Amino acid sequence: MDLNFTAEEMAFRADIRQWVAEHLPADISAKVHQAQRLDKSDMQRWAKILGRQGWLGWAWPKQFGGPGWNAVQRHLFEEECALAGAPRIVPFGPVMVAPVIMAFGTPEQQQRFLPGIASGDVWWSQGYSEPGSGSDLASVKCKAERQASGSFLVNGQKTWTTLGQYGDWIFCLVRTDSMGKPQTGISFLLIDMKSKGITVRPIIMLDGEHEVNEVFFDNVEVPAENLIGEENKGWTYAKYLLAHERTNIADVNRAKRELERLKRIAKAEGLLDGDARFRDQIALLEVDIIALEMMVLRVLSAEKSGKQSLDVAGLLKIRGSEIQQRYAELMMLAGGPFSLPFIFEAMEAGWQGDHVGAAHCAPLASHYLNMRKTTIYGGSNEVQRNIVAQTVLG
Repeated sequence: MDLNFTAEEMAFRADIRQWVAEHLPADISAKVHQAQRLDKSDMQRWAKILGRQGWLGWAWPKQFGGPGWNAVQRHLFEEECALAGAPRIVPFGPVMVAPVIMAFGTPEQQQRFLPGIASGDVWWSQGYSEPGSGSDLASVKCKAERQASGSFLVNGQKTWTTLGQYGDWIFCLVRTDSMGKPQTGISFLLIDMKSKGITVRPIIMLDGEHEVNEVFFDNVEVPAENLIGEENKGWTYAKYLLAHERTNIADVNRAKRELERLKRIAKAEGLLDGDARFRDQIALLEVDIIALEMMVLRVLSAEKSGKQSLDVAGLLKIRGSEIQQRYAELMMLAGGPFSLPFIFEAMEAGWQGDHVGAAHCAPLASHYLNMRKTTIYGGSNEVQRNIVAQTVLG
């Protein structure tokens, strides 16, 4: 396997790097590199900049308005954006629901929904998990009943809805049939979050942030034309989407950027040159990130050839989430006692208060606490290991 990029690929990388340098707002990049709080306007401003270039759907084929890049080009684009300090693109629209609409939606649905996703104008949320239905997604109970008019009446609850407080639309797995195997009675609905009967309640996380939510549906009427594919076939579409989600969760390019941040903190704290054992831990982490990158490229290559590699995607989720926790922990260890104080206001750009220790220590407690989620969401790592054991090892 030749791991070297071709001259054409290196030229492509250079073009992307130059474009990002010219178009990424400096204030947003500074926030990302300093691990400060990003608000909706930061995330959507960058999304719309990409949308105007036709790159928010960077993995989309040309027939749907994307650039039609191959797996290597997509990877290089993601890497250059991450290293430059671009915000992580909110994946629910362009990475998750858009491929489902492309693969299983009607031409009318594609014309209706894809342009708003591609431009960054419409914010999508994900309605999968429920109380008692997280890793065991087939057990969802949120019910959608057919009405005489043909529309659906939705009742139930979703939880851990990331950034759902900003959502314009939400794609949901709903129970449309309770007979037979749980997987056979699930449908995939697109729901306008401004619909009557929807309530969004915040869940405040360990780091004090309002990142996730509970979403309640009380007799929410959803038009029949918002059903993707066939009724009761939603489990097939959900599995298709999860392959994209777990590849995205690996987030190898952000890991490479955070590795450099870890090195900067370790150097500032005198550990990079003065503590061989700590330097070894950084080296081990870097090796694992390189290995994760190779796995990501394998998945992307499989997608390019028309194969679905769910098993490898599960491995990506496991390794990617563990790496995120490791670099967050190493940053905490590098900061030592100065990592412990958690000053919520210090996450804001331009904060004028007194730092405890160096300024780079201010976000370390928040970052560490936030990363505890990674081995739980997207299917807990314990469940993912069982799946990998059954499907790969036999």
